[in-house]
Amino acid sequence: MDNLLEFLGYTLAIGIGATVVMDLWAVFIRRFFGIHGLNYAMLGRWIGHMTRGRVRHQSIADAAPVYNEAPVGWAIHYATGIAFAAILLLVVGAAWVKSPTLLPALATGVGSVIAPYFIMQPALGLGVAACRTPAPNAARLKSLTSHTVFGIGLYLAAQLLAVF
Repeated sequence: MDNLLEFLGYTLAIGIGATVVMDLWAVFIRRFFGIHGLNYAMLGRWIGHMTRGRVRHQSIADAAPVYNEAPVGWAIHYATGIAFAAILLLVVGAAWVKSPTLLPALATGVGSVIAPYFIMQPALGLGVAACRTPAPNAARLKSLTSHTVFGIGLYLAAQLLAVF
Protein backbone atom coordinates (compact mmCIF):
# COMPACT_ATOMS: atom_id res chain seq x y z
CA MET A 1 0.00 0.00 0.00
CA ASP A 2 2.88 2.38 0.70
CA ASN A 3 4.04 2.10 -2.92
CA LEU A 4 0.57 2.99 -4.20
CA LEU A 5 0.33 5.95 -1.82
CA GLU A 6 3.82 7.07 -2.83
CA PHE A 7 2.88 6.78 -6.51
CA LEU A 8 -0.32 8.78 -5.97
CA GLY A 9 1.52 11.45 -3.99
CA TYR A 10 4.20 11.80 -6.66
CA THR A 11 1.58 11.86 -9.39
CA LEU A 12 -0.44 14.61 -7.71
CA ALA A 13 2.58 16.74 -6.83
CA ILE A 14 4.24 16.42 -10.24
CA GLY A 15 1.01 16.84 -12.20
CA ILE A 16 -0.08 19.90 -10.27
CA GLY A 17 3.42 21.37 -10.31
CA ALA A 18 3.80 20.90 -14.07
CA THR A 19 0.38 22.39 -14.73
CA VAL A 20 1.24 25.42 -12.60
CA VAL A 21 4.41 25.88 -14.69
CA MET A 22 2.29 25.68 -17.85
CA ASP A 23 -0.13 28.26 -16.43
CA LEU A 24 2.71 30.60 -15.44
CA TRP A 25 3.98 30.32 -19.02
CA ALA A 26 0.51 31.30 -20.26
CA VAL A 27 0.53 34.36 -17.99
CA PHE A 28 4.02 35.29 -19.22
CA ILE A 29 3.19 35.07 -22.94
CA ARG A 30 -0.11 36.90 -22.46
CA ARG A 31 1.49 39.72 -20.45
CA PHE A 32 4.61 40.23 -22.56
CA PHE A 33 3.50 39.13 -26.02
CA GLY A 34 -0.29 39.48 -25.98
CA ILE A 35 -0.73 35.79 -26.82
CA HIS A 36 -3.85 34.31 -25.25
CA GLY A 37 -4.16 30.66 -24.34
CA LEU A 38 -7.18 28.44 -24.03
CA ASN A 39 -10.11 29.86 -22.13
CA TYR A 40 -10.70 27.02 -19.68
CA ALA A 41 -14.36 27.98 -19.42
CA MET A 42 -14.69 26.62 -22.97
CA LEU A 43 -13.17 23.34 -21.77
CA GLY A 44 -15.75 23.30 -18.96
CA ARG A 45 -18.49 24.08 -21.46
CA TRP A 46 -17.35 21.15 -23.61
CA ILE A 47 -17.37 18.81 -20.60
CA GLY A 48 -20.79 20.14 -19.57
CA HIS A 49 -22.23 19.39 -22.99
CA MET A 50 -20.59 15.96 -22.97
CA THR A 51 -22.65 15.06 -19.91
CA ARG A 52 -25.70 15.79 -22.07
CA GLY A 53 -24.47 13.56 -24.89
CA ARG A 54 -22.93 16.17 -27.17
CA VAL A 55 -19.21 15.69 -27.79
CA ARG A 56 -18.54 17.60 -31.00
CA HIS A 57 -19.38 21.23 -31.76
CA GLN A 58 -19.22 23.49 -34.79
CA SER A 59 -17.97 26.18 -32.41
CA ILE A 60 -17.80 25.69 -28.67
CA ALA A 61 -17.97 29.48 -28.26
CA ASP A 62 -21.45 29.41 -29.86
CA ALA A 63 -22.66 26.53 -27.66
CA ALA A 64 -24.91 27.38 -24.74
CA PRO A 65 -23.02 28.17 -21.54
CA VAL A 66 -23.20 25.54 -18.79
CA TYR A 67 -23.33 25.96 -15.04
CA ASN A 68 -19.88 26.49 -13.47
CA GLU A 69 -18.08 26.04 -16.79
CA ALA A 70 -15.00 28.01 -15.70
CA PRO A 71 -14.31 26.08 -12.47
CA VAL A 72 -15.09 22.80 -14.24
CA GLY A 73 -12.69 23.71 -17.04
CA TRP A 74 -9.91 24.58 -14.62
CA ALA A 75 -10.49 21.35 -12.67
CA ILE A 76 -10.31 19.31 -15.88
CA HIS A 77 -7.15 21.18 -16.91
CA TYR A 78 -5.44 20.18 -13.64
CA ALA A 79 -6.86 16.64 -13.72
CA THR A 80 -5.38 16.25 -17.21
CA GLY A 81 -1.98 17.42 -15.97
CA ILE A 82 -2.17 14.88 -13.16
CA ALA A 83 -3.17 12.15 -15.63
CA PHE A 84 -0.14 12.87 -17.83
CA ALA A 85 2.10 12.80 -14.74
CA ALA A 86 0.64 9.37 -13.95
CA ILE A 87 1.41 8.19 -17.48
CA LEU A 88 4.99 9.41 -17.11
CA LEU A 89 5.46 7.61 -13.80
CA LEU A 90 3.82 4.43 -15.09
CA VAL A 91 6.27 4.38 -18.00
CA VAL A 92 9.49 5.33 -16.19
CA GLY A 93 8.62 4.11 -12.70
CA ALA A 94 8.23 6.05 -9.48
CA ALA A 95 11.97 5.63 -8.78
CA TRP A 96 12.54 8.25 -11.50
CA VAL A 97 11.39 10.87 -8.99
CA LYS A 98 14.46 10.18 -6.82
CA SER A 99 16.76 11.13 -9.72
CA PRO A 100 14.69 12.74 -12.49
CA THR A 101 16.03 13.28 -15.99
CA LEU A 102 14.72 15.75 -18.54
CA LEU A 103 14.16 13.50 -21.56
CA PRO A 104 11.23 11.37 -20.26
CA ALA A 105 9.46 14.44 -18.89
CA LEU A 106 10.00 16.40 -22.08
CA ALA A 107 8.84 13.47 -24.22
CA THR A 108 5.68 13.22 -22.10
CA GLY A 109 5.00 16.94 -22.45
CA VAL A 110 5.58 17.01 -26.19
CA GLY A 111 3.63 13.77 -26.62
CA SER A 112 0.72 15.20 -24.66
CA VAL A 113 0.04 17.67 -27.49
CA ILE A 114 -1.65 14.76 -29.29
CA ALA A 115 -4.68 15.24 -27.01
CA PRO A 116 -5.50 18.80 -28.06
CA TYR A 117 -4.53 18.28 -31.71
CA PHE A 118 -6.63 15.18 -32.28
CA ILE A 119 -9.30 15.18 -29.55
CA MET A 120 -10.01 18.56 -28.03
CA GLN A 121 -9.51 20.95 -30.95
CA PRO A 122 -11.67 18.92 -33.36
CA ALA A 123 -14.37 18.50 -30.70
CA LEU A 124 -14.40 22.24 -29.97
CA GLY A 125 -14.90 23.02 -33.66
CA LEU A 126 -11.33 24.13 -34.34
CA GLY A 127 -10.49 21.18 -36.59
CA VAL A 128 -7.68 18.63 -36.38
CA ALA A 129 -4.57 20.42 -35.16
CA ALA A 130 -6.44 23.74 -35.27
CA CYS A 131 -6.83 23.62 -39.07
CA ARG A 132 -10.10 25.63 -38.90
CA THR A 133 -8.58 28.55 -37.00
CA PRO A 134 -7.55 31.82 -38.68
CA ALA A 135 -3.84 31.04 -38.12
CA PRO A 136 -3.46 27.24 -37.84
CA ASN A 137 0.33 27.18 -37.71
CA ALA A 138 0.41 29.80 -34.96
CA ALA A 139 -2.18 27.81 -32.98
CA ARG A 140 -0.20 24.60 -33.47
CA LEU A 141 3.02 26.25 -32.36
CA LYS A 142 1.28 27.73 -29.32
CA SER A 143 -0.04 24.30 -28.32
CA LEU A 144 3.29 22.60 -28.92
CA THR A 145 5.16 25.27 -26.96
CA SER A 146 2.72 25.09 -24.04
CA HIS A 147 2.96 21.31 -23.89
CA THR A 148 6.76 21.46 -24.12
CA VAL A 149 6.70 23.85 -21.16
CA PHE A 150 4.42 21.35 -19.40
CA GLY A 151 7.11 18.69 -19.98
CA ILE A 152 9.74 20.98 -18.50
CA GLY A 153 7.33 21.51 -15.60
CA LEU A 154 7.11 17.73 -15.07
CA TYR A 155 10.90 17.67 -14.77
CA LEU A 156 11.09 20.72 -12.48
CA ALA A 157 8.36 19.39 -10.18
CA ALA A 158 10.16 16.04 -9.94
CA GLN A 159 13.46 17.84 -9.25
CA LEU A 160 11.77 19.73 -6.42
CA LEU A 161 10.42 16.46 -4.99
CA ALA A 162 13.87 14.86 -5.25
CA VAL A 163 15.25 17.56 -2.95
CA PHE A 164 12.79 16.60 -0.22
